[in-house]
Amino acid sequence: MTHPRSNWLFQAAGICASLLTGALLAQETPPAPAAANPAAPAPAATPTAAPEAAPFELWHPRRPATEKDYQVAKWGPRGLPSPGYAFRCAKILPITSEPILDGVVITRNGTIEAIGRSKDIKIPDGYEVIDCGDSILVPGFVELHCHIASESFDLNDTVHATNPEFRTLDLIGMEHDQIRTARAGGISTVLYIPGSGSNMGGFGTLTKTWGNSPEEALVRFPGSLKIAQAGNPERGSGDLGTDMMGMSEGLRMTLLDGKRYWQQHEAFQQGKGEKPKFDPTLELLRGLFRHEYPVSVHTQIYQVVLNTIQELRLELGLWTVIVHGTFDGYRLSENARTAGVAVAGGPRQYFYNARTGRMDGLLANWALGGEHGWRNPVLGLGRDGIGVNTDSPVVAEEQLPLQAAMGVRLGLPHEWALRGLTINAARFVGADHRVGSLEVGKDADLAIWSGDPLDPRCYVKTMVINGTICYRRSDKRPVW
Repeated sequence: MTHPRSNWLFQAAGICASLLTGALLAQETPPAPAAANPAAPAPAATPTAAPEAAPFELWHPRRPATEKDYQVAKWGPRGLPSPGYAFRCAKILPITSEPILDGVVITRNGTIEAIGRSKDIKIPDGYEVIDCGDSILVPGFVELHCHIASESFDLNDTVHATNPEFRTLDLIGMEHDQIRTARAGGISTVLYIPGSGSNMGGFGTLTKTWGNSPEEALVRFPGSLKIAQAGNPERGSGDLGTDMMGMSEGLRMTLLDGKRYWQQHEAFQQGKGEKPKFDPTLELLRGLFRHEYPVSVHTQIYQVVLNTIQELRLELGLWTVIVHGTFDGYRLSENARTAGVAVAGGPRQYFYNARTGRMDGLLANWALGGEHGWRNPVLGLGRDGIGVNTDSPVVAEEQLPLQAAMGVRLGLPHEWALRGLTINAARFVGADHRVGSLEVGKDADLAIWSGDPLDPRCYVKTMVINGTICYRRSDKRPVW
């Protein structure tokens, strides 16, 4: 049956591109969990959480189990040479485990070798001890929406409405001024994606913000396929058209070509057909349907988010991550949760709700759920389904933690915001075995902060990426 709280929703969303919305949603979206409480009060200024069900689960059932199982994507190097360090700190926040007071992190050759309380960890001979004093040590932050390219403009190029042959891999530079300041803001990993000048801008690259070369900084290529459902790529002429129907049909046709190419390869590998001729335009789309990487979608208002969930996730079966989710798209929080679609919200973190006359916190609304204008409350994405982005250079890259701080100010739980900057973002893009938390064997990406990273008065004192100290704040800089 159709989702009980969205029964009329699909009839009203007339600008959605899919003609099969109601039928497909009925096939793939189960009824709301019984945990939803019809008697829950309407949200106050700080949104009231809808009842929690099971933890959010990102939908990517075909994702390869290990890096060696990837056929299309290429992973960057690990274990790069770096000195042996022992970072002693008053407080360590590993993110996926309990905070450690008076702790130490041991790193060498780009990875974390040990982490724990100072009294329990033996520092190996020859390792340099870095005394961080009363600072807070956290993982390097992960940003899923970075367009930094020239001095003032983001990455946009358009030949066709859909451009699957485009890629950002060849454009990465470690010493762009905004990449350098990103390190000063605690950001160690970015998803470097095309802009939204066309519906399909091309393939982005998951990269560190420091390295001796772009090849050394690489985490994975492709990092994702960038799609813009609406809200920039509309045009007044040519085959792209001006409406949602035409744009979505163009996306569907290109992606269906990629799906057929993937299916031909699968049949060949199973001994059921001939090997298809290599097609450079479709090869990276094959990896997309293998769930080696997600599609990251510039999508925002209610109708556009609805179309993203319907067309890309439910109809085409893609691993889907929303990288805007602004305006009133949060009203679909339970639909996104049910479909396993994560949201890295931003850069706008607030929305004036004309119905209530209040400023809503978008991250809180997505994560916590609530009435959202429906008759009954709906579930949110929960602790594990929410992330944060800057859309840099729309908002400066180093202000990623400020975006999270705004989310907390407007109702998002503090711990959830930190997870949104770290392990959640890493999971959304499939790199959580390398980055996003402080664990033995993971990349040694550490940010040593003067205090709470979500307090705008605090700052990064030292930044470590792949085990190398790549930024130290000058003692001559004023604290304020």
